[in-house]
Amino acid sequence: MITIKHPIDFPDTYPLDRIGPLKDILFFDIETTGFSGETSQLYLIGCTYFDGFGWKLIQWFADTRQAEKELLDSFFEFLKRFKILIHFNGDRFDIPYLLKCCERLGLDYNFNDLASIDIFKKIKPYRKLLKLENMKQKSIEQFLGVHREDKYNGGQLIEVYRDYLHTHEKSLFDLLILHNADDLRGMPSILPILNYADLFESDFTLCSHKLYSYTDEAGYSHPFVNLLWESPYSIPIPLEYTLNPLNLELHDSYLACNLNLYEGTLKYFYPDYQNYYYLPLEDTAIHKSIGEYVDRSARKKATAKNCYCKKEGLFLPQFSSLWEPSFKEDHKSSFSYILYDDETLWADREKNSHYAHDIFTYLTGQL
Repeated sequence: MITIKHPIDFPDTYPLDRIGPLKDILFFDIETTGFSGETSQLYLIGCTYFDGFGWKLIQWFADTRQAEKELLDSFFEFLKRFKILIHFNGDRFDIPYLLKCCERLGLDYNFNDLASIDIFKKIKPYRKLLKLENMKQKSIEQFLGVHREDKYNGGQLIEVYRDYLHTHEKSLFDLLILHNADDLRGMPSILPILNYADLFESDFTLCSHKLYSYTDEAGYSHPFVNLLWESPYSIPIPLEYTLNPLNLELHDSYLACNLNLYEGTLKYFYPDYQNYYYLPLEDTAIHKSIGEYVDRSARKKATAKNCYCKKEGLFLPQFSSLWEPSFKEDHKSSFSYILYDDETLWADREKNSHYAHDIFTYLTGQL
């Protein structure tokens, strides 16, 4: 086995103290000859860490097929210093692969005492919001404006490693080591993507709510509300979404949303329709305790579809049952409305934050 250790330039692209103390954090990446730890070989593990003076890179390289066990022993012994692992897709590949290798070689190692921060897993729920084509690291780099060329892919490097085992040529060794080091050096370039997860998962403070209206070409007036929230976290690249009934812009730590309001008549549907009568002439439902006094010819048993009363006014769309009573256009409408009251509606800070999260959920489901 060959061990390489030296200082590394690790740009400060994301506040790692959000994750934990620097001394507890270890970035890692592995190189293998296949996808299964049972049938292929681990030949390289690379890690970056902060030693109190600066960032260091350490790599363990299996220069023979027999060196795999020694490589794993060295890595897991080194791992005891740390409490947090950061990686890209390591929960799905790197960690299970290493555990399978340990099982194959009869080594009793695990990751039980470590917190695992998988950048892939943190960002995957927000793929649609980030408009990522896929979840490959290259797509995240493109989103962040990072341009990095991979001269070799994983399949090509497998052949390079096999050639190295036969020849032990230094040029092949350098190529394998450099590729792994470049992947680790590239880790800081994608860390800023975590700002989006931080923002999407944060509590939002509603800074302002203002009622406006615009007039269309036909001369009709359309009311809308402008909402401005602030998050404790900032994002590096602005985002914008337009999807009926809203337009949302994310910039720095702010969320600015224009929401179309509904002006007219909506229905409140009683949940226990079995206890109501529907009055066709009045187009409304009344409780049976009152309906008993209505002529039988003017009433009928209510159903879920017609068990409602009507309300006229100005309404705000909502994307979950956040405020009650909620109103709908019909029984199966995709979202409901709340009667708009500019003075009282925004009094609850927790609900204001919840509403911002509901908008994200709605957009995720529709994009």
